[in-house]
Amino acid sequence: MRLSARLMIAGLAMAVGGVTAGCSGAPAFDYASGVTRPSARPAAPSATAQPRTSPAVAPAPSGPRIEVAGTPRGVKAKAGILTDAATGQVLWAKQPDVERPIASITKVMTAYLVIQAGHLDQKITIPKAVLNYVWKYGATSAGLHPGEVLTAGELLYGLLLQSGADAAYALATAYGPGLPAFIAKMNATARQLGMLHTHFTSPDGLPYPTETATYSTPADLLILGAAAMKSAVFRSIVDQRVYIMKKGQGHAAHWWGNDNELIGHYSGAAGIKTGYTDDAGHCLLFEAVRGGRSLLGVVLDSPPTGPGAAAQDAARALNWGFALRQSG
Repeated sequence: MRLSARLMIAGLAMAVGGVTAGCSGAPAFDYASGVTRPSARPAAPSATAQPRTSPAVAPAPSGPRIEVAGTPRGVKAKAGILTDAATGQVLWAKQPDVERPIASITKVMTAYLVIQAGHLDQKITIPKAVLNYVWKYGATSAGLHPGEVLTAGELLYGLLLQSGADAAYALATAYGPGLPAFIAKMNATARQLGMLHTHFTSPDGLPYPTETATYSTPADLLILGAAAMKSAVFRSIVDQRVYIMKKGQGHAAHWWGNDNELIGHYSGAAGIKTGYTDDAGHCLLFEAVRGGRSLLGVVLDSPPTGPGAAAQDAARALNWGFALRQSG
């Protein structure tokens, strides 16, 4: 199924410019097992929203405009948005302000706070509690072992590429310090950024204490994605296909593959982060650059057609966006 998903994405990419050669290592998608889908938390609008601007994604006063014609075809996600990253012009939006669970896209905020705080060379000892934390929620693991010592910068690769909840736990515990303090910082930062329809209850997006306790909207996630991608450190991580750490003093060897199916298979893909739980569905916050045009978007709750479902929706939206003409 994963190979067919990659072939589907590669085929979509070829429609507007080809694909990057090669294949990433087998990525591990973030599945939280044993979660049942409850009734939807928010009241969902009945139709696809027309392109619009909001204070969060308002276009710049000047700059070339893109001539929007129609909407992307074949995008099955229940919500999403696509913008010109340079101007903030909204090209397409579907339920952009509806609050939904976002699963591991949450880890973008965790990485953003760690990078903003700095001291990425500080050494962090993996706490014993991390094993029970990962096991209890059936979370994806970066394979960290209690007692290992890694730098914060190294843990960011396990967080963003492998989507390790153990990496999120270790970073949040160190930078809070402690989970409650770190989660409080996540919510305070969301408000400071203008993400007024976002709430975090964990550093990783696991369905705790309920499946919909951590939530955001497509429009809010664009704010987070844009803020994170301003960091050269963040950008340098999320466009990597694999990160290999050899065994060293205080830690075992680790191999972390990027679980974003766009990376290495969609030409110009630059990130950003996947997410999945039963309730959130397949989610992807993404950016791609072609011909001097950078498009930033998100799809939430793509149908479970396979592990690359969100990437396929993202590729369809990107193909449509890159094919639009620019005026001026």
